[in-house]
Amino acid sequence: MAKPKRKPTAAVHRSRKAASQKSSRAAKPSARRRVTAVPKRQTRPAARSKQTFVASHLTPDAFEPGLRRYAQYRDLGIAAATGGLARAHVIKMIPPCDPAEVSKRHFHDVEFQMVYVLKGWIKSEFDGEGVVTMREGSCWLQPPKIKHTVLDYSDDCELLEVILPADFDTVELE
Repeated sequence: MAKPKRKPTAAVHRSRKAASQKSSRAAKPSARRRVTAVPKRQTRPAARSKQTFVASHLTPDAFEPGLRRYAQYRDLGIAAATGGLARAHVIKMIPPCDPAEVSKRHFHDVEFQMVYVLKGWIKSEFDGEGVVTMREGSCWLQPPKIKHTVLDYSDDCELLEVILPADFDTVELE
């Protein structure tokens, strides 16, 4: 059974009215405030190249050798579809991990680099962060030119990597 609505008491009514008056005063601009207009942008950003639709489906021969001998890469077609704006690929690490081969300090001359662990795990060391182990479902952003070293990875390690721009340099430090 629904309770009948009661009329607000005078005290409740006054408090609502006071709150209403306070909020309307707060909304009025003060004569002491100075408003500075933000200048409009004089130049437009450079036009990006036209992007096209692309879909990439896994096939048995999808992985190829690439940047590192201890990894195979599956290009997802993003570089061609974006006119070189970005690259996305799946990296399948080749087991077993050989620290003598993988643990070379380096950095990538990129504007953006994001890595997501699809399977397994990978352990790396990053300047300013120390040793970090990323597991399936982990994601990290590597700031431009951060020095890092791959230390170890699981036999089933697969990573999704997104990089801007599509073409970039890797600088070996050792």
